[in-house]
Amino acid sequence: MQQSAVPELAHTQTRPIHWVATATAVAGVVALSSIVQPGSATAASATGTQNKTATAAVQPPSTTGVDFPLQCGPVKALVAKKASADLDGDGKPETVAVVHCDSAMGTPPDGVYVLTRSTDNATPRIVATLVDPKDRLTVTDFSVHARTVAATLLGYSSDAVPNCCPDLKTPTTWQWNGNAFIRSTPASAHSV
Repeated sequence: MQQSAVPELAHTQTRPIHWVATATAVAGVVALSSIVQPGSATAASATGTQNKTATAAVQPPSTTGVDFPLQCGPVKALVAKKASADLDGDGKPETVAVVHCDSAMGTPPDGVYVLTRSTDNATPRIVATLVDPKDRLTVTDFSVHARTVAATLLGYSSDAVPNCCPDLKTPTTWQWNGNAFIRSTPASAHSV
């Protein structure tokens, strides 16, 4: 006869009374939680107008209505990716947009643009071009973290390489240095 290392415990055998007790306990918790509610949240503010102004001031610029410097012919510019962060440390977020022509065929090159708002919160405007579409690059792995814009750029080793098949892959980052966005890339690009 084998002996178990753990003795039989009474609570390991469920009986209907166990299920009734569990259901009663759960019902009690649910009923009590509907009676006991947290207090309403309050925030100190001088006036509602100041709150609305502060909220509007921190909204990132929208890409809607921005005239991106792309030569797309009969098709429109398409914002493929975007992200927002305070890239220059002024307390106001900027928006970084990856944009290309909305072509039905091929892989149109991307442009990467930094948008900001003027001091009067007017229409967003482009303040920097990180990738110019004339360079024939496609942007992948795009992100914005801690004041750094990061992307992987797919490009071409020569003009003879067809647009469908980029043969270079370059991880790249940009950071604001107080005057301009500084691009950092590894020592050499990687073949795809």
